[in-house]
Amino acid sequence: MSAPAMTRPAPTAAAKPAAPVAPGAPAKPPAPAKLLAPVKALVRKVEAGTPAHRDRAVDGLRALALLAVPTGHWLLGGFTLSPDGAIHNASPLASFGALAPASWVLQMLGIFFLVGGCASVMSFRRRTGTVSAWLGGRLARLGRPVLGVTAVWAALLPLLHHGFGVPVDTLRTASTLVIQPLWFVGVYTVVTALTPLCVRAARRFGAWAAAPLLGSVAVVDFLRYGPYADAVPSWLSLLNILPGWLFAYQLGVSWGEGRVNRRHAWGLLLGGAALFAALLLVFGYPASMVGVPGEARTNSHPPSLLVLALAAAQSGAAILLRDRLGRWLRRPALWAPVVVVNLSAMTILCWHQTAMLAAAVPASYLGEVPGLVGAPDSAGWILARLAWMPVFAGLLVLIGRYARRFESPWTRTGPARRALAGVLAAGFAVFALGLA
Repeated sequence: MSAPAMTRPAPTAAAKPAAPVAPGAPAKPPAPAKLLAPVKALVRKVEAGTPAHRDRAVDGLRALALLAVPTGHWLLGGFTLSPDGAIHNASPLASFGALAPASWVLQMLGIFFLVGGCASVMSFRRRTGTVSAWLGGRLARLGRPVLGVTAVWAALLPLLHHGFGVPVDTLRTASTLVIQPLWFVGVYTVVTALTPLCVRAARRFGAWAAAPLLGSVAVVDFLRYGPYADAVPSWLSLLNILPGWLFAYQLGVSWGEGRVNRRHAWGLLLGGAALFAALLLVFGYPASMVGVPGEARTNSHPPSLLVLALAAAQSGAAILLRDRLGRWLRRPALWAPVVVVNLSAMTILCWHQTAMLAAAVPASYLGEVPGLVGAPDSAGWILARLAWMPVFAGLLVLIGRYARRFESPWTRTGPARRALAGVLAAGFAVFALGLA
């Protein structure tokens, strides 16, 4: 049998010979499509792995509130340099009172607790084990990253001081900043443990289950700021800590139980905004939602009634926007970043101050660096700090690449290592709180 004849395909009009590359000429950069291929693959993977029951709007709101935490701390936290080369905390709000409204936008803990309560009740309903097992799993997810960051910093302190000559005052400043966001994790742990009680209250009273918490804070504020303020002990303000932060969480639980409708949401938005304005304009509450050096009163530690008014307004707006936000996040390109942020939630909370310090501490050896080390008392400082923000974000991504492991179950960490981490964390807390 004879072999079939081999025919050469006719060249098409579009076919062109490849242009020769001159020796030593630089290679062509890869096409944009090739550079974006890994990103597109990740987007497809995230979209395919998202369960149908996932509430994308709730996750989107959580991501927004999460990103507001480092943004606020990076924008409103500065450093001054003492003659001995140590850095100390400073705030641009002390010089620029007009920046206070920025804290109204960046203070999104109300939304964080709202979506936390909503997500918790959804998880609570889907649990397959006991309530104790469910709570244990939730609390372990909160505790591991906190234990990790404090243990790492406890090991870093002697190395930085003895190995690199970092001043003790700088280390105290750094420790204060690192531990500052962790109070939030402690409070969130407590309100999470109260989830079963919040569910019962939501099923019985609906949206009104949060009203007694608002009233409790109002009474304490009246006592500490009203006509009898001089006779009231200072510790009374601590009574606001639990109801102040539980307020938005209880709203979120009621929302997750389907007991908060659009009428309630409009009431929260308009009522919260009206109360907020009255407290500012009539009752003289401080305008800043964060503490300002030199100010006698603060809204956030512990939370004042102004914090709850803002949380109510934010919660109402979030509930009203839920459906629209959910539709937006059906787009895979928008949904993927939300998933990444949520998966790194505790890493962002625990390590964002470390990212800023990773830039500021080395820079302090150069003297004053605009926007980084130096009094935050000029418009130039604000512009320079904005320029530093991408650097802080890049450092956080780099740190998070390694710190992310603290969020995963410590399956390879034995009892001895866990005990050591606990001892280191306790030592760091003692140092950071000025007890040693």
